[in-house]
Amino acid sequence: MTETTERLKSGVKDLSPSRKEIEIELRADEAEKEHEIVLERFAQRARLKGFRPGKAPKDMVLQVYHQDIHHTLIDTLVPKVLEEVLAAHQIHPVSAPVVEDLSFDCGQPLKFKALVEIWPLFVLPAYKKIKSARKEAVVTEADMDKTVEELRQKAAEYVPVEGRAVVAGDYVAVELQGRDLKRKRMRPLEKTVLLAGHEGNDKELNDHVLGLQPGQAADFRVDYPADAANKALAGREIDYHLKVISIKAQKLPEINDDFAKSLGEYESLSDLREKIRQELLKARETAARRETSEDVLRQLVAQTDIDLPPTVIDEEADSILRKMAEQIPPQAVSPQLVEQLRAGAREQAVANLKRTLLLRRIAEAERLAVAEDEVDEEIQALARSNGIPAARLMDSFNAEGRRESLKTTLLLRKSIDFVVGQSIME
Repeated sequence: MTETTERLKSGVKDLSPSRKEIEIELRADEAEKEHEIVLERFAQRARLKGFRPGKAPKDMVLQVYHQDIHHTLIDTLVPKVLEEVLAAHQIHPVSAPVVEDLSFDCGQPLKFKALVEIWPLFVLPAYKKIKSARKEAVVTEADMDKTVEELRQKAAEYVPVEGRAVVAGDYVAVELQGRDLKRKRMRPLEKTVLLAGHEGNDKELNDHVLGLQPGQAADFRVDYPADAANKALAGREIDYHLKVISIKAQKLPEINDDFAKSLGEYESLSDLREKIRQELLKARETAARRETSEDVLRQLVAQTDIDLPPTVIDEEADSILRKMAEQIPPQAVSPQLVEQLRAGAREQAVANLKRTLLLRRIAEAERLAVAEDEVDEEIQALARSNGIPAARLMDSFNAEGRRESLKTTLLLRKSIDFVVGQSIME
């Protein structure tokens, strides 16, 4: 071991590029000083029979509270000594150090080992002139036609229909009651509105509602498979009685200048189509840049060998797994799915951490930085996009300590933009 200070010895052993073992020894007289401080605190609070609070002899307090004093001393002294040693060796842990082989008795040195995980050093790959396939952002007339039609469908009105039967595309108010043939029980009467002919309806329902007029009814049977989406009906055979109450037909506006003007500040249909073209082009250019960034980063990660700290991988994988679990219905969870998700989360965790380390190193190499006014601009942009007062969001970022995290995100974004800007599009 090397002498860190006159009072403290320590030695560092590299277990791997991301793990170190530190052996530490604090001189006996230094440990005893801390022991006296802890004993004094206990003596001030001790309540022993025959003595007023704080007046019991220290040797008696030590005899009664020996174990508590020992544990308190260790809990106080070990972190303090470890922090001093880490600072002396300029070691910056990325997770909580693990203390092992601890030994200490009164009059003896304090000895222990600490296992520490750090961000590893690694060789940056050649991150300039990376080749990537060119992604073209193109908007066709058919794309604009599709968007205009979607706007037309959203602007549709539904008007009452009389004198005819249900046709596909009608919104139909119905009464529907089923009888479970196996349980021989009636199901609750449902009053609902359905879109006739919609693919999400049971085929039998579509077949029987089409052609009915208000006041008319139909009976039909549905034999649900065991894997039906509606678990309450899975594997059951239900007899239904359906009665049509009313019909509303879809009335679509004509696609013309008046339709365009009704949607907002558009002077004509051609003006609307041009705005649609610009928005689609902007979205596709953003998607193309994102795809290019992903391709370039994948190549960088594949070329880089980084020994990541195991604990950090576990923490990142757990975070990813929790987000995955939020998207899955509880009834769909199975042991096999959990294992599959866990493996995917771990793979994603490794990729995420490698990307972050690479981008940080590139930022250092290229001396990229984020100014405070750039952070302010980003917060203001977030406020605009979410309809939040900028001052309120600014206060929130400053008060909750989120500003530094946002600054890091912007720095990583700058690194990505730099690498993509240096890449060769083929």
